[in-house]
Amino acid sequence: MNNSARTSARTRGRPRGNPPTRESIVSAARALFLERGYRRTTLRAVAEAAGVDPALIAYHFGSKRGLFADVMQFQCANALAVDEVLGGEPATLPDRLIDAVTDLWEDADFRQLTTQGDEAAEALREYLEHELLARLVEFLGGPDATARATAVVTILGGLIYTRYLNPLPTLATLTPAETRHVLTPALRTALAPRPRTVATTRAASRIS
Repeated sequence: MNNSARTSARTRGRPRGNPPTRESIVSAARALFLERGYRRTTLRAVAEAAGVDPALIAYHFGSKRGLFADVMQFQCANALAVDEVLGGEPATLPDRLIDAVTDLWEDADFRQLTTQGDEAAEALREYLEHELLARLVEFLGGPDATARATAVVTILGGLIYTRYLNPLPTLATLTPAETRHVLTPALRTALAPRPRTVATTRAASRIS
């Protein structure tokens, strides 16, 4: 199996496979990416810090880009805790989604990681699409689950972009509580089941 195939086959989120080894590599890589930045961090340095052979990193992660993606995914998985967010009272799910995103982005280390080029943006997109969106579709169920989940992730992605990545002055000055107050009604609407019409049926079929 080549590196690209191995990378695409890897499971995102919390490191799996051989957890102690993968977690030690991800932990060492996270510290070095924060200290040196993406470009100045080498796989050899990560291997030395983790106490493993560099070939083992290539085997598990495929490349430095793949390793950085796993560092970002691990940060997201720890902070967003999808199981906990989805496991509470349905009525307060919009609040928990907003709190999870703002908690993640208020973390200084995570925000530093997100400034490290296209690799960070790609990893974040992958998490939103393949972890959060997929889990929301499964959680919501029903014929309109994909459309509802897509609406939710679109709102959260817009929050991330306009508050953190390319902040609008008005939104950037809001506290997390104020952000929740502003966006919760929109999320509640996005999560609500929709009446079936010809238009929504066509839209759902295009998305799926």
